[in-house]
Amino acid sequence: MLAELSVRDLGVIAELDLVFGPGLVALTGETGAGKTLVVEALELLLGGRADPALVRAGASEAAVEGRFIDSGGDEVILARVLPATGRSRAYVDGRMATTAALEARGAELVDLYGQHAHQSLLRPGAQREALDRFAAVELGEIIERRREIAALGRRIDELGGDDRTRRREIDLLAFELREIEQAAIAGEDEDEILAGEEDELAAASALREATALAYGLLSGEANAPGALERLGGAVAALSHHRALGSFEARLRALGTELDDAASELRLAIERFEEDPERLAELRARRQLLRGLVRKHGESLADVIAAGEAARTRLAELEAADSTREALEAARERARAELARHEEAVGDQRRAAAPLLAAEVQRHLRELALGRARVEAHLSEHGLADDVELLFGANPGEPALPLTKVASGGELARAMLALRLVLTSSPPTMIFDEVDAGIGGEAAIAVGRALAELGRDHQVLVVTHLPQVAAYGATQLVVEKREHAGRTITTAHRVEGEARVAELSRMLAGRPGSGAARAHAEELLAEAEAIGG
Repeated sequence: MLAELSVRDLGVIAELDLVFGPGLVALTGETGAGKTLVVEALELLLGGRADPALVRAGASEAAVEGRFIDSGGDEVILARVLPATGRSRAYVDGRMATTAALEARGAELVDLYGQHAHQSLLRPGAQREALDRFAAVELGEIIERRREIAALGRRIDELGGDDRTRRREIDLLAFELREIEQAAIAGEDEDEILAGEEDELAAASALREATALAYGLLSGEANAPGALERLGGAVAALSHHRALGSFEARLRALGTELDDAASELRLAIERFEEDPERLAELRARRQLLRGLVRKHGESLADVIAAGEAARTRLAELEAADSTREALEAARERARAELARHEEAVGDQRRAAAPLLAAEVQRHLRELALGRARVEAHLSEHGLADDVELLFGANPGEPALPLTKVASGGELARAMLALRLVLTSSPPTMIFDEVDAGIGGEAAIAVGRALAELGRDHQVLVVTHLPQVAAYGATQLVVEKREHAGRTITTAHRVEGEARVAELSRMLAGRPGSGAARAHAEELLAEAEAIGG
């Protein structure tokens, strides 16, 4: 619902702030007071064409802002700024937006009927949806069959195109799978294990050389005594002197340690065996694994996964012929089911269309369009997805699509009649010119119809007729006055005696007329009695 509307520097409106309530809201005022500008402000807010000529003389820009409550109870703020020169700007919930985005969001909140182009029932597909709501058409099976057909089509496409294309893919997958299988990868960590072994073998020669040199220095060589022999000589030199006994003991202990170390070094020399062939094998193996990783991912785990995927896909392709036949047979069955459901829905639509037209036509008679007729055109076979409602205001004239109805008042009443028949629409509906060319009982019928819509929606009606305005749960009066040499438009809510006076003015042009006041009070009482 539209909760608040703020307009700045639009035409004769310098500054206007309106607060709206639920139900039927009647917007009244003398001709030329600016009611049309309020509608144009709403049209701008809903993405309508921005005409710089609407900017108030002397102002740099006009601005319109509306606060709405959507069907979920959430607050929505729409805004439009219209510069005197340059392009307009649009905002949704305080963020800059395109005009198309503003229009799309506005269409969820408001339908505007009359000479404007925001009526949701004029958009492609909306008339079909309206017929479906009226006839309680269920499209679940059709939607499900279409999804099934699309999914089967994708699976058929995944099998490959022609035989030549499929064969090329089979050959490529077979080569990749054979390459991975021949590698016989031991596990995701094989490369790390091989790297450790390669490091050890690569260092074997240097380790053996260092160990042999150390052993030679300890044990001695053919022409030179080693550290052990020299240490033995030192011990012997000290052994004859009791005063040097402590040094002798220390050197003997050191000799024992060196002898043990020499023995271990001799054994280590045997352990550090060089194996150039194994080292070459390790390096070749790691090179093979790195090549596979480059082709299939970032690790051996990716290579193993690629092999599994290739094996699965290869099996699918090799069984493609039988799989394709099964999938195509399933798709044909789904298409036959779809055709059956579409024909059933089409029959339901074709049966309901004249009933919808007759029901709308009945309401049109109540709305002073007694000679108007409504037709619904659908295809004679199949789904009947192209639904078009036609409207003829006068006998002898062809019925035309609703988008071609020239009279704003006739279109607004046709839309009002449609809304009385249908059950779904945006939270707020705005009717402009709905009462054009009518009066008396027809005007009362229009007022009742709008009030009936107002039970489930917020309905704003711009009206000159007191018979319509009396049915409003709220009445707002738009007035034009002069201030500081400039003409400005204001608006205010009228209640009680002020409302009686406004209705009297609308009835007789004289708010103080006793007869007009009595008639106004009678209208209000009648509207209240029937729940207007």
